[in-house]
Amino acid sequence: MMTVDLRSDTVTRPTPAMRQAMFDAPVGDDVLGDDPSVNALQDHIADLLGFEAALFMPTGTQSNFCAIAAHCERGEEYLVGQMAHTYRWEGGGAAVMGSVQPQPILQQTDGSIAIADIEAAIKPDDAHYAITKMLALENTWGGKVLSMDYLQLATAFAKSKGLSRHLDGARLFNAAVAQATINKTKPNDEAKRIAQCFDSVSVCFSKGLGAPVGSALCGSKALIHRAHRVRKMAGGGMRQAGILAAAAHHAIDNHVGRLTEDHALMQHLAKGFSGINGLQFEAPQTNILFVDLVGDAKPLATQFVSYLKDHGVLVNGLYRLRFVTHLDVNQQGIEHAISVIQQFFKSHA
Repeated sequence: MMTVDLRSDTVTRPTPAMRQAMFDAPVGDDVLGDDPSVNALQDHIADLLGFEAALFMPTGTQSNFCAIAAHCERGEEYLVGQMAHTYRWEGGGAAVMGSVQPQPILQQTDGSIAIADIEAAIKPDDAHYAITKMLALENTWGGKVLSMDYLQLATAFAKSKGLSRHLDGARLFNAAVAQATINKTKPNDEAKRIAQCFDSVSVCFSKGLGAPVGSALCGSKALIHRAHRVRKMAGGGMRQAGILAAAAHHAIDNHVGRLTEDHALMQHLAKGFSGINGLQFEAPQTNILFVDLVGDAKPLATQFVSYLKDHGVLVNGLYRLRFVTHLDVNQQGIEHAISVIQQFFKSHA
């Protein structure tokens, strides 16, 4: 039986070419700063996104934490979306380990935070309050792309208020590819345009880009110097990490352009849901689709998810399902998923 794993783009496995790059990677001791593959990756991603320096991290969660701790001191706070990953799904690390207070703010349906809400959340200079230090945004957010107009407006406003600006760009290149498709430009150019709205950017290699492990934090030399110390305290110093860095480097050089395939497959999957009563969703912009089971479909949620699994379609969620296309999903897999989904609802019509 065919199995198509649509749970997340984190489930990808290294391609043969990526495995070869890992095998061939020259390595050293990155804690001592002499792993040539790590150094090459850091230089490459920093240059690509227009920053002075970068730091290779085991995970995106650690990369975001190191950024927050490098921007903010104890007793300061950062403004962040109520449903942003750095606030909701990173174990409270900024508060627990960094003594930095998150100030969550209600997001708009596109993932943005209204400028008026950002302004209202900035604390006055008063000993009763934490010091507002940073604005954190996320792009893509739930597969949605924040517009360049918004990014430029929000980050310029934050800068005018003396706030530093950080981007959780775990899927930055999905956003860049989507913009490039619309603007008829190059994805790397769009990635740089997005990144240059911020003082720091965390970018993940182990999602759509298909590397097995790793993220990078990009910023000024001074910020990366501070983040390096935080990474050490957080246990993120790795030794012969060049094997992993080589996979990330290969991903940047070879897997950015192909993200258009993931986006196209997601569009095709969404069409397969059209016309099925009880399913609600917005047209996908990148590689993620959320589908809500409502009305007569809602009581079937547990049965539906079990049916999908029994027929080789793996998804996350129950009443709200998340489908994600990625490097290891092809046209045949999507056709199989559509067939299984449509067959279930035909049998329960």
